[in-house]
Amino acid sequence: MKLEHGVGTDLAGRLRLSVVRLNRRLRSQRTDETISLTQISAMATLHRCGSMTPSELAATERVRPPSMTRVIAALEEDGLVSRRDHPTDGRQSIIELTQAGVDLLAAEASAKERWLDKRLAELTEDERAALARAIEIIDRMAGA
Repeated sequence: MKLEHGVGTDLAGRLRLSVVRLNRRLRSQRTDETISLTQISAMATLHRCGSMTPSELAATERVRPPSMTRVIAALEEDGLVSRRDHPTDGRQSIIELTQAGVDLLAAEASAKERWLDKRLAELTEDERAALARAIEIIDRMAGA
């Protein structure tokens, strides 16, 4: 289905801005401001994908290896990730999320969800139902 130029463009722009604003509000609901969003993202990737080499993590996060080396070093220093020898390649190491890292990610997610729960409680039942339908549509658009 093709939208008229003005209608589709307006809808696309409004949706983009709404998603950006919501994302900005969610990112502001932090439990630990000493950990950067880049570090949170790397930890979330390890949580989702499991242990990996620094180069695999850099590729997954789409950052250069030297940048990821700094991220890993800071996370390791804070006890949020650990490093172990690669089982087959002595030049490599494997990065893993520690329990402290898992706990920090859970606290970050919980803070965001508490904020969202409060906002959702302010809506009518019809508005919450519309959002539930919108989630399905947005997930489909995003290829989830």
